[in-house]
Amino acid sequence: MTPFDAATHTDPYAYYAALRRQNGLSFDTDLRLWIASSADAVDAILGHPDCRVRPLNELIPPAIAQGASGTVFGRLMRMNEGPQHQCPRLVIEPALASVETDSLTGIVARVLKTLDNPIENLDELMFTLPIGVIASLMGIPSSRLQAVARLTRDFVACLSPLSDAAQHNKADCAATGLNPLFSALLSDDRQASPFLSQIHAGCAATAWGETDALIANLIGLLSQTCEATAGLIGNTLVALQRDPDLIATLQSAPLLVTDLVAEVARYDSPVQNTRRFVAKRCWVGDCVLEAGDTVLLLLASANRDPSANPAPDRFLLKRTQRKTFSFGSGRHECPGQRLALTIAAEAILAWLFQPPPCTPRFERWSYLPSVNGRIPQFHRPQESQQ
Repeated sequence: MTPFDAATHTDPYAYYAALRRQNGLSFDTDLRLWIASSADAVDAILGHPDCRVRPLNELIPPAIAQGASGTVFGRLMRMNEGPQHQCPRLVIEPALASVETDSLTGIVARVLKTLDNPIENLDELMFTLPIGVIASLMGIPSSRLQAVARLTRDFVACLSPLSDAAQHNKADCAATGLNPLFSALLSDDRQASPFLSQIHAGCAATAWGETDALIANLIGLLSQTCEATAGLIGNTLVALQRDPDLIATLQSAPLLVTDLVAEVARYDSPVQNTRRFVAKRCWVGDCVLEAGDTVLLLLASANRDPSANPAPDRFLLKRTQRKTFSFGSGRHECPGQRLALTIAAEAILAWLFQPPPCTPRFERWSYLPSVNGRIPQFHRPQESQQ
């Protein structure tokens, strides 16, 4: 097994444990990259100023560099860290922090009504709902949510190294289609949603007015929501399938859904790994990393490190001082973490309490192809018999 195989393996966690026992940070001569498997190593590299999100000589992946999707990618605050990417961060992060949980719960309820049977059609619940919630937060009308969700999924496909030329073309079309939608939203601040009003206020306060970069980062919010939240919802459904007693527990105490989703994010991370690229020679622990080196950070392994979470292989709803690397940490901690957890929790509550009374509605699942994401695809009972 390789770390890339592990992301979609039935149970990669014994493999991760073996890597941690060998060394928390080690160089894999076959893959020609460093592998960080321990909590200490992952934390150190995520916080190191010389370990960057992109290689210095390749700020945009070559496969998309010439298209509209590459233009969007090059402006994303989460994919780059030059001075020009700090302004959108200063504007968007406070706006995300200002979103109240109660208002988000109401938006989830409204978006659920626009979906095509999300309780049985889990693809709708996992993918369309989270994108629809963030799009609604921005002020996209309900009649456009399905279209925005499709375009976002087309755009996200280009971010994977497994994507092909056809997916790159669809991603360019998606970026081209989303751009005028957000341009229209931003052009009329009198009709702006509360979230976009916060964005406008942040732009005024920081004297930042690069509309194209702002649009790119709003598209980035949708794309970041897409697969990570889908995996979080899906892996929570897997946890409920594996332990049906959890269903009864949550139906008698619905508030525990917050703890459930948070523990799933740690126990079975939707983002299993991420990469960092060494900008100049540096030390991490006892290891010397050279400029140009690549480091693969096994976030899911760090979550199961006993030094970070005692009894890490036990699934505990009421885990104290839970340490989770699934949303990053330090300088690049995901600013949408709270929103993702809230959306996932509301999705699970809908699945649990919408009629008919909840019973496990699938018998098996597989994982969508990916080198870093862990997103289950569920099969209904009749599909299992075919």
